[in-house]
Amino acid sequence: MGANASTPRIAEMQSKSQWRAQLEASKQSNKLLVIDCTATWCGPCKRMEPAIEEFAIIYTDVQFINIDVDMLADVARELQVDSMPTFVLVKKGKEVGRVVGARKDELQRMIEKHMI
Repeated sequence: MGANASTPRIAEMQSKSQWRAQLEASKQSNKLLVIDCTATWCGPCKRMEPAIEEFAIIYTDVQFINIDVDMLADVARELQVDSMPTFVLVKKGKEVGRVVGARKDELQRMIEKHMI
């Protein structure tokens, strides 16, 4: 079964209010939230997309969301994102880890460390 056979499990944030609702919901859950801060013009971000899609399939207990830093610049500022890609890991509303750059192995280690 290929990756295309399953629905993508990465939620794209379209508005600040949608982001707020997602963050509030994550506080009520014990699930790890992985926030992929990206931009359409960012080459390293594009290179990480297949890895994120793969992680979303492997780690079914982890919630993945995508934030376009140009579309939601105020959210990016709130998350203190100044280079892309930046992956912010949040649990119970608190940041537990951060990976800056297209570092797939480091991101995977961080997910595995904090998903439990």
